[in-house]
Amino acid sequence: MRYAIALLSAVLLLEIPSFALSKVEVEDLAHHPISEDFPSGGHLDLHIRSAEIHIVGSDENKIMVRAGGRRGSDSSDIQARFEHSEYSGELRVTGGPSSDVIITVQIPKKSNLLVRIFAGDVEVEGIRGSKDIELGAGNLAIDVGDAADYSQVKASVTTGAFEAEPFGESRGGMFRSFEKSGSGQYKLFAHVGAGDLTLK
Repeated sequence: MRYAIALLSAVLLLEIPSFALSKVEVEDLAHHPISEDFPSGGHLDLHIRSAEIHIVGSDENKIMVRAGGRRGSDSSDIQARFEHSEYSGELRVTGGPSSDVIITVQIPKKSNLLVRIFAGDVEVEGIRGSKDIELGAGNLAIDVGDAADYSQVKASVTTGAFEAEPFGESRGGMFRSFEKSGSGQYKLFAHVGAGDLTLK
């Protein structure tokens, strides 16, 4: 009897991952956009190739990913993979032409984000949650909403300038950074290696 119970428990444990994890992969994102259900309040890791990138909040409980642009719309080799469990997901976008690509990622407006991008012009709009965003080179603009929503803010630029009007900061040059603490519920970490950082 004990053996039967142990065997049943082992089988159930093996079955859990198949229900807990979902994955969608496309080899041609420009012509086959991703649209997957994803709940409000979840955590998303976004690792996206260099491009002009728009990460926007929506009232829909979905993640939608599409690629376009003057050359990107004709490209058939931009790949994307999205893996997620109930409240956690990871998106990776790779491949495609070296320039003239626009990638748009639409997510629930209440989401926590980790974003890593090598280079590009990146805009994050309409998202309320914690944000950890790093851009190697280019321009990064983040809509932070109400500055009072944050308990901790760390922002830095290795070479370039940053504007952070909601937090009363404006700096330029080499190795610019600032930190701020508050009583809000979210955390904000933003870094640009070479370029401009704007918190608005």
